[in-house]
Amino acid sequence: MNFLRNLLAAILGTLIAFGIIFFMFVFFISLVNTEEAVTVKKNSVLELQMKYAITDYTGNKEGDPFDVLFEKAQGLDEILHAIKVAKEDNDIKGISINNNYISAGISSTQAIRNALADFKESGKFIYAFGDFYMQKDYYLASVADSIFLNPVGAMDFKGLAAEVLFFKDLQDKTGVKMEVVRHGKYKSAVEPFLSNEMSEENRTQISELIGSIWNTIVAEIAMDRSISEEDINVIADTLGGRKPEYAKASGLLDDVIYYDEYAKRLKQAVGIGEDDKLNIISLEDYTRVSRKKKLLSGKDKIAIIYAQGEIFYGEGGPNYIGQGIINKAIIKARDDKSVKAIVLRVNSPGGSALTSDIIWRELEIAKKEKPLVVSMGDVAASGGYYISAGADKIYAEPTTITGSIGVFGAIPNINELATNIGINAEQVGTNKNSVDYSLFEPMSDEFRAFVKEGIESTYQTFLGKVSEGRNITIARADSLAQGRVWSGAQARELGLVDELGGLEDAIEAAALLANVDSYSVRKYPKYKSSFERFMEDFGGTSILNKEEIIRREIGTEIYGLYKEVKSVMEQKGFQARLPFTLTIK
Repeated sequence: MNFLRNLLAAILGTLIAFGIIFFMFVFFISLVNTEEAVTVKKNSVLELQMKYAITDYTGNKEGDPFDVLFEKAQGLDEILHAIKVAKEDNDIKGISINNNYISAGISSTQAIRNALADFKESGKFIYAFGDFYMQKDYYLASVADSIFLNPVGAMDFKGLAAEVLFFKDLQDKTGVKMEVVRHGKYKSAVEPFLSNEMSEENRTQISELIGSIWNTIVAEIAMDRSISEEDINVIADTLGGRKPEYAKASGLLDDVIYYDEYAKRLKQAVGIGEDDKLNIISLEDYTRVSRKKKLLSGKDKIAIIYAQGEIFYGEGGPNYIGQGIINKAIIKARDDKSVKAIVLRVNSPGGSALTSDIIWRELEIAKKEKPLVVSMGDVAASGGYYISAGADKIYAEPTTITGSIGVFGAIPNINELATNIGINAEQVGTNKNSVDYSLFEPMSDEFRAFVKEGIESTYQTFLGKVSEGRNITIARADSLAQGRVWSGAQARELGLVDELGGLEDAIEAAALLANVDSYSVRKYPKYKSSFERFMEDFGGTSILNKEEIIRREIGTEIYGLYKEVKSVMEQKGFQARLPFTLTIK
């Protein structure tokens, strides 16, 4: 009896202690994350130093103390809004781009660059300084009035290249392989598992894709630096920017100076003396100010629904698209009488064909009641294009990766490995096809035929959606499909998108279709707070972001390979997904 009483007392004491520790922990986190009010001083310079990964939309709730437990990210929406607010802010005299590595896609970088170009129309200055410039960093910096580089810095400017990894030999050596069925001669998401080298079709589409993106980058740099496009390509071919002095001589830079000298240039641009204090406000701090300032107002609303990440069957969240959270957002926007139009912001390489179709259907229902416009981000391919195809109007950036209208299935098989290590699997079933597939046995011809039938059916359904949404024949849709990817500029010429432009252009088009002049925006979906995610994940390493821990331990390059293989292994059902994992350098 004493033993039970002591045991219960120990358990109760442990629970009480745990509760006290937990609430002390919450209190401590709250103190750590307490933010003082930000004041924008007169004659300030807004410094763009983007330290974290940039996503279209974070949905972060201001003042959430548990944000410090999760990997930080910056929302493209908030960055663009901050730049717009700064344009009208009399206390902001200019912008300093002091960013050595931007963790964003090319289209996101282009969107920021466009916002900076608009900022310059106010007459305020933009300067850029770097200890080194990678190509995307320089592309962003090239919009500045003046560009500076550290004398012992470096510059990477050589044109775009793409890298695709192949795994056939690895499969042969390990006995672990992927059984694949696909439709589309360009549908090469599974090509790395079928071959040791790139097919001519894949080489052609990648070459034309990165060529189109590079042409856009070159045209914009040439215009802002007053260098001909031909000379820009000569500089890239001869590595004319490999040394700071070469880059200056070629016209890519205005000067080669140290940061303290750069600070003096900023003071001159602001109009203060060398001995005066230079007021620098970080983008992170200014965002806290700008998010409180609404540039659009009105009782009528334009709903922006963010669909970002790969498409998986399920609820979804900030990093992947599921029918649960997206369809709830669509229904809320549809049923809200103050919402007059919907803009779907798509940034996805695709994924589950079933989930894509479920989302497509909900969008079709909403479109019957309110105008629907799609804005494509860095990538809106395969399943990302599937959910976009039915919109009243589609906008893409010239550098957006889109298209990839095709379907495939990939199923892991370890028969050879199992045989080599002495494992034999035997199946017993009640009917002829009750045992349809085993990880430990080769895929039968009958099962492969069944999968092929499903792939073909899904592909025809996909073509039908594109044909109906884009008002073209099935034959025309098929000629643009076959898994082929296109840049936004190419897609505009082919009729897969309607206009080239960013999210703001799509919002204006939606308002025009809805016939509203004065409006504000409402963003969806509403993600769970960091505290809610903390409680859901409590007790596991995910509260400390286990993916980030893995990345730091094994390095970015190997982590990318790990994510690629992991993504393929997690795929369920037929996939409408970007036809390859592409690293553009």
